[in-house]
Amino acid sequence: MAKTKLDDVLALIPLFHGLTRRQLKDLAGSFETAEFMAEHSIVRKGDPGDSFYVVLAGQAKVTSGRKFLTRLLPGDHFGEIAVIDGGPRTASVISETPMTLAILTRRAFHRAMREDPDLAFHMMTELAKMFRRVNASLAE
Repeated sequence: MAKTKLDDVLALIPLFHGLTRRQLKDLAGSFETAEFMAEHSIVRKGDPGDSFYVVLAGQAKVTSGRKFLTRLLPGDHFGEIAVIDGGPRTASVISETPMTLAILTRRAFHRAMREDPDLAFHMMTELAKMFRRVNASLAE
């Protein structure tokens, strides 16, 4: 995935489904990339959330306390709620291998929403769909 353009990766993330190519390219321009060594704590449970992350290369584990929750691989993402509300992280993410992450800070996210009201409306719609799916699965 390292050679894939970030806007192509973003197009595969459910939160960004349906965005135009221009919107995806503009949004991709708001991200920064960062390299992390293996065994690096990327985010810690309870810390304030201020960024959304997309895994471009490498892998990480997601934990809550001592409990393993899942593994993140290229194309996976985390922090979509934190980038919106700045609330505390609900889990920790620790790199298992060297990683390359695309990072969208809360400030850059809010700027993108102000600059493109259609993008903001689309994001609200996709978040509402996510919440409906979660609520439906909890009701089963």
